Amino acid sequence: MGYAFSMWKNTRMIVLVAVCAAIYAAALIAFKTAIPLIPGITEVRVAGIFLVVFGFLFGPAGAWGLAFGNLMGDLFGGTFGPASLTGFLGNFLQGYLIYTLWTNLVPFADKVYEWKVKSRRSWIRYVIITCISSAASGIIIAVAVDALGVVPYTVLSKIITLNNSIGGIIGVFLLIAVYDITRGQLGLVWTDVMDVEVPVRRPRGPLGAWIVTAGVALGLLCNLIPGLPVNVASWLSAGIIILGSLLL
Repeated sequence: MGYAFSMWKNTRMIVLVAVCAAIYAAALIAFKTAIPLIPGITEVRVAGIFLVVFGFLFGPAGAWGLAFGNLMGDLFGGTFGPASLTGFLGNFLQGYLIYTLWTNLVPFADKVYEWKVKSRRSWIRYVIITCISSAASGIIIAVAVDALGVVPYTVLSKIITLNNSIGGIIGVFLLIAVYDITRGQLGLVWTDVMDVEVPVRRPRGPLGAWIVTAGVALGLLCNLIPGLPVNVASWLSAGIIILGSLLL
C-alpha cells in the first residue's frame, strides 16, 4: 500500500494520474447510455479495456486514475450519487490489485515485474488477476449499493465482476500493443518512473493476496453457503478483501 501514497511525491506519477483519469472518464462518458445494464448504476463498459492496462502499466497512478476517472464519469455522465463514492473505492481497488497481485499471488506470480507476450505464465497470471480484481471491485461496490437499497448485492456483484472481467481480458490486446513503447521508448511503466527495480515482496504480501482471493470466493459464492445470510456474508467478504489489500 505504501507506493499508493508515496507516489504523490512524484510529479510524473501525478501527471499519469491525470492522464489515466481523463482517458477513462472520456471513455465512460462516451458510452454511458449506449448499453445500460442497470440504468443509472452500470452499463456495458467499453472503458473496461483500460482497467487492467492502466493498473499494470502505471501501478498506483493507474489505480488513482481509474478512481478519479470513474468519479468524473459519474459526475459528467449524469449518474453521480451516493454510490459514486463506493465506485471510487472499487475502481481504485481494481487498479491497486492488478499491480500488487502481479508479484504476490504465489505460485502464479514472478518477482520480475514485466509482461512477456510469449510466456504462458504471463497469460495465465493476467487472466487470474483480472478476474480476482474485477470480483473484488464488484463486491465492494455491490455491498454499498445494496445497503442503500438500490440493487440487490447478488445481482450487482456478479454483473460488475463479469463486466470488468470481460473488459479486462479484451484489454490484453491493448497491453500487447502499447507495452514495449510505454516501457522501452517512453519509460513510463510505474516501476521505472518511481525507480523501483523490483517491487519488494514482503512475507505478508502472498498472505494478503490469498486473503483477498478467499474474500472474493466468499463474496461470489455466499448465496450457496447454508445457514449464512447473504447480507452477513457479503459484508464479511468485503472486510476480508480490504484486510488482504492492506497487507499487500
